[in-house]
Amino acid sequence: MNSETGEQADAAEPFRLVIVTGMSGGGKTQASRYLEDLGYFCVDNLPPIFIPKFVELCKHAGGHVGKVVLVVDVRSREFFDVFVHTLEVLDRDDVPYEMLFMDASDETIIRRYKETRRRHPMAPSARISAGVAKERERLALVRAKATYVIDTSDLAKATLRDKIHRLFGLGGGDQMNINVLSFGFKFGMPLDADLVLDVRFLPNPFYVEEMRHKSGAVPEVAAYIAKWPVTQEFLSRLDNMMDFLVPQYVKEGKSQLVIAVGCTGGLHRSVFTAKHIYDRLAGQGYPVRIEHRDLMKNDVHEHVREEC
Repeated sequence: MNSETGEQADAAEPFRLVIVTGMSGGGKTQASRYLEDLGYFCVDNLPPIFIPKFVELCKHAGGHVGKVVLVVDVRSREFFDVFVHTLEVLDRDDVPYEMLFMDASDETIIRRYKETRRRHPMAPSARISAGVAKERERLALVRAKATYVIDTSDLAKATLRDKIHRLFGLGGGDQMNINVLSFGFKFGMPLDADLVLDVRFLPNPFYVEEMRHKSGAVPEVAAYIAKWPVTQEFLSRLDNMMDFLVPQYVKEGKSQLVIAVGCTGGLHRSVFTAKHIYDRLAGQGYPVRIEHRDLMKNDVHEHVREEC
């Protein structure tokens, strides 16, 4: 039975080889990190001459290495000269691959090098502009064979991430990961939130002595917060908003969505609302996790943990 399951998994996800190359300073490192987040096995600075043998090893790994990224650039020095020939070998042997060429304008690359104070690999003792010109000439044939070319000159990191996801994700079968996070405003805003909900307007159990040290996930506290008309109307509107927004983010190709819910201390109202969102999204079949960032920074006597 396990072997049948394995065969079905292999059929659903065949071997996929992505070669990332391009201009130094064009964004290859960032692109490979986003591909790694998508589950690709990434190898950086592999000499092109070793690519055919490496691919052969991956294919004989029993399905353990299904998605591979090879980052190849001029750091390989003399080995890079055989890059085009290596690509021709892959074509001849009917090895399917996609090549992503990361590029940027000369002005952008020069600015990036000056900001990092690094030497250009093609001109370690000369001006950066000379190295950029030499590298662009050397990469002309490679760029012409690229499957995709991404110019990062005016591209925000989030936009690049989404482009990578759309090109190399699992397509229609891939699911967006959702993280629901409760927090307390007095401990600071979460930096990675995509959506932030402020629920400090809801009735606060903190002022009810027997609930002060119990979290918003405890049934007694949850019932107290939920009984008020303002809470009921808010949850109704919240559900409608989530029912609209989440499918739009999935359709847009977003790989991760962080929904942050904040109250004053992150103990009662934010925990209650975050759990409501989590339960609803989990019930709809979304891959969702919940975290109460600041819960234990309070004096908590009772809490009910969710099963993620």
